[in-house]
Amino acid sequence: MSAIFIGLLSSMFFSATFVVTKLMGTGGISWEWTASLRFILALPFLFLIVFFRGEVKSLLKAIKKDFLKWMLWGNLSGIGFYILLTMSSNFAPSWLVASSWQITIIAGLLLSPLFYVPVIINNKTELKRGKIPVKRLIISSFILIGVIIMQLNEAKTMSISSILKGFIPVAISAFLYPLGNRKLMEVCGDKINSFQRSLGVTLVSMPIAIILVIIGGANNGMISGIDFVQALILALFSGVIATITFFFATTKAKHNLSLLAAVESTQAGMVVFTVVGSIIFLHGSFPKGLSLIGIIIIIIGMIVNSFLK
Repeated sequence: MSAIFIGLLSSMFFSATFVVTKLMGTGGISWEWTASLRFILALPFLFLIVFFRGEVKSLLKAIKKDFLKWMLWGNLSGIGFYILLTMSSNFAPSWLVASSWQITIIAGLLLSPLFYVPVIINNKTELKRGKIPVKRLIISSFILIGVIIMQLNEAKTMSISSILKGFIPVAISAFLYPLGNRKLMEVCGDKINSFQRSLGVTLVSMPIAIILVIIGGANNGMISGIDFVQALILALFSGVIATITFFFATTKAKHNLSLLAAVESTQAGMVVFTVVGSIIFLHGSFPKGLSLIGIIIIIIGMIVNSFLK
């Protein structure tokens, strides 16, 4: 249960991704700046944490040893998935983007056969290919129904083009994030902890982040002071606190794909936190009708999934 609680805690801080990103987009800052600063500004904080723990050297050795794997899976679970989320926030309300992100729960389950888990057979530990947890898939599909209901309600006030632009990038990122995260855990094994993995993902995301800064500066000019402050808040909440806590939760559950799926399902909690944040900071209206029903379904599904054995 500790891994599930930590996962839920991370969802609260991850909700800043959708609220602050939407706030920055409303203020006119481009998605290139938003996506890049989330990682660039998080880097010094993560570095200091790992530095004072005396773990920077071992992290750099691990990255050097499996450089290509770190660049691939680290970027997928880092700036790669986040670029798509940032782009989608320009076309849909923050709470709707957050709800669509819950597809990652289904994605994580469907990806299970791509991974191996240790099992004890005849007093020997062997690796066995994972299976899709049917019970969790049913409950997670229940959550997905809630997401679809919310999408249907929002479709009444949005064009087909806006819906697709807001939904498709999120759907793609929902698969990239668990894929990259789980593959990177395989690469790291038990030698790299959640603090190091958070810093490592941020480090390998720097080349793309710098390219985005150049593009954002060329197309939209420099950002304002208030934009910088918002980006700093985003980096601290989402890039540092949320990432470390979520990585810590998934690390605790990595040898049990069913528990790992339960931890990933706790991210449905960010829908509730995003709704609250949108009302407080974006002066948004409280979801009504089908949207409210969809949120209730998501919450019920998340609770059931968390307690399912």
